[in-house]
Amino acid sequence: MFVGLHAGMLVVVAALLCSAVRSQEATGGRFVCNAIPPGAEPGCGYGPTGNRVQSSSIGPVEDELRNTILQLRETILQQKETIVSQQGTIKELNSKLARCEAAADETAHAKSRGQGSRRKEYGKNTMGDLPRDPGETIDQLGKTMQSLKGRLENLEQSLRLPGSTNVSAGGVSALTPLPPELRELLRQRLGALETQLLRKVAELEEEKSQLYNETAAHRQRTESALNSLMERITELEKSNNAFKSPEDFKVSLPLRTNYLYGRIKKSLPEMYAFTVCMWLKSSASPGIGTPFSYGVPGQANEIVLIEWGNNPIELLVNDKVAQLPLAVSDGRWHHICITWTTRDGFWEAYQDGERLGTGDNLAPWHPIKPGGVIILGQEQDIVGGRFDATQAFVGELSQFNMWDRVLRPVDIVGLANCSAYMPGNVVPWIDANVEVFGGATKAALEICEDRAFDS
Repeated sequence: MFVGLHAGMLVVVAALLCSAVRSQEATGGRFVCNAIPPGAEPGCGYGPTGNRVQSSSIGPVEDELRNTILQLRETILQQKETIVSQQGTIKELNSKLARCEAAADETAHAKSRGQGSRRKEYGKNTMGDLPRDPGETIDQLGKTMQSLKGRLENLEQSLRLPGSTNVSAGGVSALTPLPPELRELLRQRLGALETQLLRKVAELEEEKSQLYNETAAHRQRTESALNSLMERITELEKSNNAFKSPEDFKVSLPLRTNYLYGRIKKSLPEMYAFTVCMWLKSSASPGIGTPFSYGVPGQANEIVLIEWGNNPIELLVNDKVAQLPLAVSDGRWHHICITWTTRDGFWEAYQDGERLGTGDNLAPWHPIKPGGVIILGQEQDIVGGRFDATQAFVGELSQFNMWDRVLRPVDIVGLANCSAYMPGNVVPWIDANVEVFGGATKAALEICEDRAFDS
């Protein structure tokens, strides 16, 4: 439509010029404008009625006008080619914008599917030239935007190319710009594309930040797990190589003396509840003695388990006493667990997974004091020493574990029947944590197999 309008204007101009020339030649003093029929070839040769006038001689002025008309036609054809080229550029930019929108939609879906799906989307290459790494994607989008800006500048320069040609009095052509509607359309399209690209860059920056935070958290968890593994490996390396695993051993205390004992290297924190479990085997009489004791400065009997003389087994907390209905002096392996909480001083006693007794008012509201010493096989009169041979334990101990909470009955049953392995979170039974003195020994023992053999 735009090209046709310009062609029509040129035809009218040419006709007017030709009519003006003929009128001047005929009268020598007047300029007369005659119309030409629609669709007729522009040029001079039409009379006042619109009929073709045959001329026997064509002057130089008419030749010059014909050449001008031909130049105008060529200019119009060139402008048409320019418009077609610009339309192709607009289609290419629209295609690129659609790719950007598709990439944004796929990124939104990738976020809802989590990290694994997001990695899969990165490998899909949604824009045809985007790399997989978010940082490289942002750089590539920046380059694409710069390229598009360059195209915009080229288009703006092309917008300044001749859109139509007018003939001045001297026959020199003057340049006019393209219609403002086309220029505004191009600007709107390019502006929308640049907005989409900037939004995409912002989304990728945000996603890159999220990925970095997730990666940092994962790295921290991995380092924590590796540190725990290294500590475990160090403990295994320091343990006795004769044991299949660091917990498969026993401490033997064969004589009733005041110098055979074991010592736990770890101390206790302040606690408001505890559970202590162990395997023991003894046939000593009268009484098996003191399987373990925990003393702190100012209170040597902070926690004590003892069977002395013909008395029943007793639990002492802060030197307060509760008698336990346990019987373990038959020379066979038994699993015992004692629980206690400062709330009302409530306690429980388990033997071989069965709860045999409970009670309360045992040192209620008293917190277990930290920083003391745990001794296996002896009762302490001062922290870490002054043992009494009559209170010494005679027999074997294994799997001494301690927790800072009351275990559930199902957990205690699992420990007793060897269906669960749950080392103490305060004191675990590990070879590297146990020292022996005075002739006490450590030997390999798989307690579940040995217990089955005793049965």
